[in-house]
Amino acid sequence: MYIDFPAISPIIFTFGPLQLRWYALAYLVGILAAWWLTKRNIQKYELGISSAQLDDLVFYTTLGIILGGRLGYVLFYGQGYFWHHPVEILAVWHGGMSFHGGIIGVILGLYAYAVKYHFPFLRVTDIVALYVPIGIFLGRLANFVNDELWGRVTTVPWAVKFPSGGYLPRHPSQIYESLTEGVLMFCILNIAWRYTYVRRHTGLVSALFLIIYTLSRLGMEFFREPDQQIGFLWHHITLGQLLSVPFLILGLFLLHRAMCHNNS
Repeated sequence: MYIDFPAISPIIFTFGPLQLRWYALAYLVGILAAWWLTKRNIQKYELGISSAQLDDLVFYTTLGIILGGRLGYVLFYGQGYFWHHPVEILAVWHGGMSFHGGIIGVILGLYAYAVKYHFPFLRVTDIVALYVPIGIFLGRLANFVNDELWGRVTTVPWAVKFPSGGYLPRHPSQIYESLTEGVLMFCILNIAWRYTYVRRHTGLVSALFLIIYTLSRLGMEFFREPDQQIGFLWHHITLGQLLSVPFLILGLFLLHRAMCHNNS
């Protein structure tokens, strides 16, 4: 038993030389949704961030996502290709973004933002982390529609035959990740944020974000087909799992720090 891949074009519409793709729409909707929800959050809990400062926060976050995600892909997954084709580094429309690189980019961007406005750095990362799962959810759905990053061959009844996967029944790992790294993490973080205890412990939400994401990624990689140009690093260990370990360690450190310091 299996499910045929739905005939969905990766291009929503074309207007002259311009094309709107599902992946671009996922980024756009995710950023706008996070912007709106963050604004409500700031007003509700009186977090002391003005409208102009919020606009800057979205700008620094978006810049970190794009630059970090693209450069991360070049460094982690490029396998030397971009050394010989440097112009392709700018061709983000050809695909190729690394979530781990995006995390690094956002961390650096938010650090620069915190220094500029003299805000506590981990307070800023807590606010942003609440709504990052929206972008993850939409991004993974876009991966599914684009017929990319599919899972390993399986016989489960919900297996999907992806055209670029050789029409073999595979785990729809993009859907798994959208539900765990997206929906589940969003619910956990935002339910936790409602409690004064969590909001008072600066860095706790950031710690939970890193821990939940990395544990999910470590698990989901066992269902996901590794990148063709890299394959398995050792037995069934993938590069995605290896890159997740430092972030898990950082998350555990921040959790320990947050629980040992009662901040406001």
